[in-house]
Amino acid sequence: MSELDRVEAASSALAAWAEAPELALVLGSGLASALDVPIERSLSFQEIPGFLPPTVPGHDGRLTLRSIEGTHVACLEGRVHMYEGHTPADVVRPVRAVGAWGCRTLILTNSAGSLGAELGQERLMLIADHLNFTGRSPLEGPNEAQWGPRFPDMSEVYDGELRRRLVHRLACPEGVYAGVLGPEYETPAMVRFLRAAGADAVGMSTVLEATAARHLGLRVLGVSCLTNLAAGIGEGPLSHAEVTEGAHKTRESLMQLLRVVVGELGHSDIAQPGQNG
Repeated sequence: MSELDRVEAASSALAAWAEAPELALVLGSGLASALDVPIERSLSFQEIPGFLPPTVPGHDGRLTLRSIEGTHVACLEGRVHMYEGHTPADVVRPVRAVGAWGCRTLILTNSAGSLGAELGQERLMLIADHLNFTGRSPLEGPNEAQWGPRFPDMSEVYDGELRRRLVHRLACPEGVYAGVLGPEYETPAMVRFLRAAGADAVGMSTVLEATAARHLGLRVLGVSCLTNLAAGIGEGPLSHAEVTEGAHKTRESLMQLLRVVVGELGHSDIAQPGQNG
């Protein structure tokens, strides 16, 4: 079965389950608890063809439909990562599937390490751009022309107009996110390298999904929850427990951001695939 067939099988299953909302949300480590709105419908990843169950704590592995400020949102609660033994295509299949289902705007969230004490921790950072240090791309292999061109432009992966509106409303800095393979945390030397390369935060997700989403022509917003200070900046050893605890502390800020996105822009203004400000 080709990757196109896998994505079409998943999107067909979603279409049979519910009508596609215009907005989809991917929730990173420990961030599903941020959603304090009721679940209208829920579907396990294992019930969706081609979706792989996450093995990392803090990733529930389900798709829910929720209403935020009167707008329906498809919430991918958890994701899989390459370090779990998956391919780039496996990692981005849910993003491609919700795009084929009919979602036109995608919000990607993650838990990330802060690369600067001045940026702090336990706060949100809007992703203005990213560095892909995973060594892989979801676009490698045969190109599916119906998804996008062989050589897509990536000069503005994260929608500038959405970011400008959010910066205007929220006390939320912008920065560059560095995506690495993991699963080990970065060494202090790697942290110094990433800072010299222009990164403000580091994590093990998001960059492949954002690339695939822009290839599809989706409108993308990226949000990093800065859960901890990276190695050599903070004190003591790093742990996944610290990351999930930090994510829990940002849940109110994340929910506020989501309400602003769907509330200020409005239902009709959200659906502008391929439009960047």
